[in-house]
Amino acid sequence: MQASVAIQVLPDVQSEDELIRIVDEVIAYIKSTGLNCYVGPFETTIEGESYDQLMEIVKECQHVAIRAGAPSVSAYVKVVYKPEGGVLTIDKKVTKHHQ
Repeated sequence: MQASVAIQVLPDVQSEDELIRIVDEVIAYIKSTGLNCYVGPFETTIEGESYDQLMEIVKECQHVAIRAGAPSVSAYVKVVYKPEGGVLTIDKKVTKHHQ
């Protein structure tokens, strides 16, 4: 695996219910990519073989939020990229904490 990203999408909406609904649509999109992902309370982490593929997913997350009704959206993104592969996996990072 070459890369992983963590993304927090924050739609600019008035109610918590609307925020949750839009974020749920973004998470559904991320899951639909078929890549390994981990949904946490503040961000969703996605792993992939291609840096470019992950950046396209990050970009599309903004579009999904806007199409879902957010007038604007902010996103906070963390990226780990190692062209030769070998980034730490989600499983290696968190499994021991969920047993």
